[in-house]
Amino acid sequence: MRIALFGATGRVGSDILLLLLKNNIEVTALVRDLEKVQPHDRLTVLQGDAREASDIQRTLKNADAVISALGTDRKTVLTESISHIIAEMKNRNINRIITIGTAGILTSRLEPDLLRYESSESKQRSKVAAKEHHRVFMMLSVSSLDWTIICPTYLPTGTATNEYMIERDRLPVGAVRTTTGDTALFAYNEFIENKHIGYRVGIMSPE
Repeated sequence: MRIALFGATGRVGSDILLLLLKNNIEVTALVRDLEKVQPHDRLTVLQGDAREASDIQRTLKNADAVISALGTDRKTVLTESISHIIAEMKNRNINRIITIGTAGILTSRLEPDLLRYESSESKQRSKVAAKEHHRVFMMLSVSSLDWTIICPTYLPTGTATNEYMIERDRLPVGAVRTTTGDTALFAYNEFIENKHIGYRVGIMSPE
């Protein structure tokens, strides 16, 4: 089993990478800065840009599944990369993809016809990141891929508690924060268990 991993040097992506390697899974990671990744026998590191189709193609060679923990960078890296990823996954008959999204694209409890970032639940002044994640959600939802989008709320750096709570398509009631460690752990568990294909999954860590 080989995973194509994007965002491996980020706060969540680096934790996902460690979990995959710890559990004897082969990883190909596309990064912009090679110096940010420690060498490992089961890790192949490629330097490149996720917005470039040719770099996506190199990364997905021999991959069995894809995990993306890419951030928005307040530009269009998410939508540019996901369009290339979806196309190349179809070309290579790779079906499984897990991405890290945001709680803003979960369904609002107060206004069920809206997503959280569109509703009165949202406390974020800027909608730029949520709109990018929303576009990714829409692109995956009309694809034929087996996708899951993991949607943490406020995301402080922290270890995995392994006591996180989840809910499909909504943020669990009382959610205040989701540690980077719990987000990565759930991403790994979902990769192994495949329990939430075709869903956005809200996740919260205990207080």
